[in-house]
Amino acid sequence: MESLVDGMKVMVKVFRRECSRVFHSERTTIHGADHMLMVLQLAMAEVNKKHGGEFKVALSDVLMAWKHLLLDKLHLPPPSFARLENYDLILETYKSFLRRSNTVDLVDIFSMYTQLRDVDNDPEEPISPVHLFEFLANSEVSPLPELSVPSTPSSQSKSRISQVKAAVRRVFCSYLTLLVNSKNDMALALSLDVPSRCLGRQAFTDIKHAAHKSNTSLFLAVTSFVRVLHLGGKGYAPAESDPLRKHVKGLSDFVHFLDNLEEILGEITDPSACGSKLVAAIRAALVKGRGSGDAVLAAADETAQELKERICQLHHIQKQNGANGGMIGISPARPKAYAINHATAIGGRDTVKVLMALLDEEALSPPCLNKADLLSEDQPVVSGGEANSFLALFRSPEVSTGASPEPLKNRIQSRRDLLKPKAKSGIIRSQFACTYKDEPLPLNRVLEFPSSSQVPTCRHPAPKGKIAAAVDEEERRSDAEEGNAALRAKPSSAHPKTERNPAPQGAALGQRSGNAPDRSASAGVRKQSKSHKRKLGDSEQHGGCENEPPQKKQPVKPGSKAQTRKKLIAGQGKLTSFFRV
Repeated sequence: MESLVDGMKVMVKVFRRECSRVFHSERTTIHGADHMLMVLQLAMAEVNKKHGGEFKVALSDVLMAWKHLLLDKLHLPPPSFARLENYDLILETYKSFLRRSNTVDLVDIFSMYTQLRDVDNDPEEPISPVHLFEFLANSEVSPLPELSVPSTPSSQSKSRISQVKAAVRRVFCSYLTLLVNSKNDMALALSLDVPSRCLGRQAFTDIKHAAHKSNTSLFLAVTSFVRVLHLGGKGYAPAESDPLRKHVKGLSDFVHFLDNLEEILGEITDPSACGSKLVAAIRAALVKGRGSGDAVLAAADETAQELKERICQLHHIQKQNGANGGMIGISPARPKAYAINHATAIGGRDTVKVLMALLDEEALSPPCLNKADLLSEDQPVVSGGEANSFLALFRSPEVSTGASPEPLKNRIQSRRDLLKPKAKSGIIRSQFACTYKDEPLPLNRVLEFPSSSQVPTCRHPAPKGKIAAAVDEEERRSDAEEGNAALRAKPSSAHPKTERNPAPQGAALGQRSGNAPDRSASAGVRKQSKSHKRKLGDSEQHGGCENEPPQKKQPVKPGSKAQTRKKLIAGQGKLTSFFRV
């Protein structure tokens, strides 16, 4: 196994030394066995989606296509089972993802070795194709537990801890990869919502659509949106309908965190100190708000310690090779002449060399034994939010079409809560509380109409009986007599107008044969007659029946006193009279 790993290290060293002959970018990153399998799963799901299926794929189909892919690229005899029907499209989608992300896989490095190697100094074939296939296709599956020996909680916790550690290590390497190769879409997908920034599947889908629309990488789509939003001004700001505006806070936090890492990379010239500080910053972001017994905290501490030690070792090795006049084998991107900060562009070159060597070693690490744990959607929760696998992130969330409404029970309960009268809060009011208007009823309470059971059934009222009509006529006569008696009791000097009308005087003289009525009694009779007449007027105005609809009021002429008079609020008259005194 050690000879196999040493042979692959020789291939990677030659590729780093001569990659400028093949690629335009000198920061091309390498996908290991696990990442190759994850990209293949994504390519198969995309092909299934294009052909009218769902965005998912079975594990057995992925393993079959995996073996076909390795054997075809290594030019080995094909397996005994047949290919999948859309294998050519799957292969093309797989290659396009690698090109778009500025990445290569281990099989591509093996294929390019014969073209890039130095005939005089480099070996002819450091590793055979068969050995490389056996290394990459190590698809052992963890044995199922025997029925007689049930699985214990300790064994389940151990497997879960190993999964958490592998996921945390992928997050560390993803952040470091973005510092080296920002076009790596897989690195952005694995680190976008870790730690939790409320950037789930919907946010990743919006970023993916924006990147596809502008034909750029995911990282460039995120950074360009945030830069234009913060620095572009009103003339260059994104439109209000831009879907990324819903995730401004999370995207800004992500870009700000990467800016801090870039700042560390440019300011610290010592690669060992710079690498240790980068790892410490990533570790601090992961463990923020976690307790001492958290599995993510333990995995982050262990992974950070291992990466710090390995960065120091790689820096020491590169210093020795440079002192001996040997070639390190890594040629990172040169600083550009138009760079804003030349010190940042030059100061980070040595650290970038160490980071690239570290990431190359991670790509050469042995693959995961249990492929089901690697490709399943049940991934351990590292971010504190929703657990999304790599495939689930690229799957667009389901859009609600409104075909399945809210359950009837929930709708009834929400309607009851809406119609339930709200309890008024005990507000301390001032001395002018009498002038406050009461809050009007909500619109849904005002527009409530009575049901059919509450509508009066009698539209035409029954006619009055003869007895009721006779009683009414007798009451009117008595009221008229009492009014005449009251007029007789008043002196002529107090009411000069009554002298002009002789008919009432004659009627009054005819009734003076008896004793004169008492003035107090006449006053009481006058009050009763006035109140009774007002009641009669109200009853005549409403038609004399409660069941009949009210008559329309006569329009008030403009300029009348009733129209110009202002309506007072309840209690305003008392308050006004109080201040007049």
